[in-house]
Amino acid sequence: MKDPKGSGLTDRLASAADAKAAMLAKFRPKAAVAAAPGESRAQLREAELTAVRQGRAEAKAAARLASAEIAAAEQAAVLAQAEEALAATRGARKERKQLTKTEAQAKRDARYAARKAR
Repeated sequence: MKDPKGSGLTDRLASAADAKAAMLAKFRPKAAVAAAPGESRAQLREAELTAVRQGRAEAKAAARLASAEIAAAEQAAVLAQAEEALAATRGARKERKQLTKTEAQAKRDARYAARKAR
């Protein structure tokens, strides 16, 4: 007589084998999805590093340019100050010469007037 629930030895062995096969199927590696042809992680990282390096180089160049502009402005200010000082000394010298010339003229005129008065 057959068991209506299917609990015979062969049925139990078959169901155990099916269960074992199902458990093993869980751990089997699944077929990997092929990556779309494109850039790999290494290429993406390299591109990112290149962009970062380029950005840093541009920032460094901008800083260098700003520093050079500041130095040029400082040098121009020093030159302008030196030019101003030179112009001031020239002006003072011209003024002194003019005064000396005027004094000499006044002395000459005084001597001339003294001679005429005699």
